[in-house]
Amino acid sequence: MDGNGDGRTGVTLFLCGDVMTGRGIDQVLPNPVRPTLYEPYMRSALGYVELAEQAHGSIPRPVDFSYVWGDALAELERRAPRYRIANLETSVTTSEEPEPKGINYRMSPGNVECLRAARLDCCVLANNHVLDWGRRGLIETLGTLHREGIATAGAGSDAQGAAAPAVLGSEPRVLVFGFCSPTSGVPASWEAATDRPGVSFLADLSPATAERTAERIRAERRPGDIVVASIHWGENWGYAIPAEQRAFAHALIDMGAVDLVHGHSSHHPKGIERYRERLILYGCGDFLNDYEGISGHEEYRADLVVAYFATLEPTTGRLARLSMIPFRCRRFRLERADRADAEWLGRMFERASAAFGTAVELSGDSELELVTA
Repeated sequence: MDGNGDGRTGVTLFLCGDVMTGRGIDQVLPNPVRPTLYEPYMRSALGYVELAEQAHGSIPRPVDFSYVWGDALAELERRAPRYRIANLETSVTTSEEPEPKGINYRMSPGNVECLRAARLDCCVLANNHVLDWGRRGLIETLGTLHREGIATAGAGSDAQGAAAPAVLGSEPRVLVFGFCSPTSGVPASWEAATDRPGVSFLADLSPATAERTAERIRAERRPGDIVVASIHWGENWGYAIPAEQRAFAHALIDMGAVDLVHGHSSHHPKGIERYRERLILYGCGDFLNDYEGISGHEEYRADLVVAYFATLEPTTGRLARLSMIPFRCRRFRLERADRADAEWLGRMFERASAAFGTAVELSGDSELELVTA
């Protein structure tokens, strides 16, 4: 299928989970902010660089802006998706006003070229780190991304801006709505208001909230649009999909509001569902982070990450194909995963998705493909 979105063959979207280019990753890029942290166990972001180097070897510093994306750049070039969508889980700011929350992610605006190196079209900002450096930090994040031509969803300078979708292209338009849930650690005080910057916040995942959310989306949707609901929800670890998440995703699809649910927050990939010919990614896992060398939760293999390439029918939004390319993180850089790692991911997806009647096949080149069981 033509990733460039030829109307006869489908519109391909690249989707990934959390892109955490702050903290340690920011420190190895050319223009880092001050490395000071306020964590009880780490006082300098350089400590995360040292942990990664102890685990996998030295990292050349400074690296160029494309370094962290590694082998993923060649895959993106080869597949040429129409649009590239990521959950950017960091503030992009020089703010020195940390939220009193213990873990505060920020990336220097001077390193924003790192995001441009991957040619991201849309950064979803509705998450539990975008306000780590206060509302001034959020405003600077929005301004920095917009000046680089990167659309944003899920956060804004006021409630209207936070609720507005990113509108990508035309014929068809792709609308990306960003939302976050308190189940992922987002405080209610971060919700945007008429006179306050913030995020698009879902107080709960109840049927009433699903109905209000669907009404809001349908008010923006035109005939022929493809709509993505990108939702930061759930805990960091574990494969279980809460019943309320599944009901919420189903409701958005049942009410004709959404064609694809792009879930994230978990540090590892979770199950996938094909529901009424629409794709639900319950948890995409991290894509870039500075967690190398940190012990704990090894059974989830969080060093393995996935690039999702979803091809949708342009006139209906139905899923035509989902290809998943596995990578592993080494020295803050993505490397194509080997066959054994791809097989491990395949088995994980089989177990995590079995309850949804979906299955995954592994190809000869270690590519994973979603099939209907």
